[in-house]
Amino acid sequence: MANLHRGDISSHPDVSEMRDRYARMLGGRDVALVDGPVFLLGLYCAASPWILHYTASQPALMTHNLIMGIAIGLLALGFTRAPERMYGLSWAMCALGIWMIIAPWIVGRGPDTGVVINNIVIGALALVLGLICAGTAAKSAPRP
Repeated sequence: MANLHRGDISSHPDVSEMRDRYARMLGGRDVALVDGPVFLLGLYCAASPWILHYTASQPALMTHNLIMGIAIGLLALGFTRAPERMYGLSWAMCALGIWMIIAPWIVGRGPDTGVVINNIVIGALALVLGLICAGTAAKSAPRP
């Protein structure tokens, strides 16, 4: 195969358009490193009733954590797929985190310590990751 590298690209006629397109592609990816942990958090939240074995003792909380885990996972997929539109929903991630912290007492019936700690950790992580996303989105938003 012939040598395709011909030197400096600065003389290419479309260099400014390519640079603009590259900048647009990376523009919404300021918190790309948060997408993966948010998805993993959602996955763990959905699976936590089976991991901690409280499916029989807390059926309402089991369903709750499954639905909340799916919601967190869908937010993460949205952050990855359409970041420029979805990072406005970072505050929803914060709300989900706060709800996860208080849910054992509202949704569950006499939750034990393991269930409470599990939901507090999930909620705190969701809150922190949501604040990181929201802070970065607010910082990179265009000023009027």
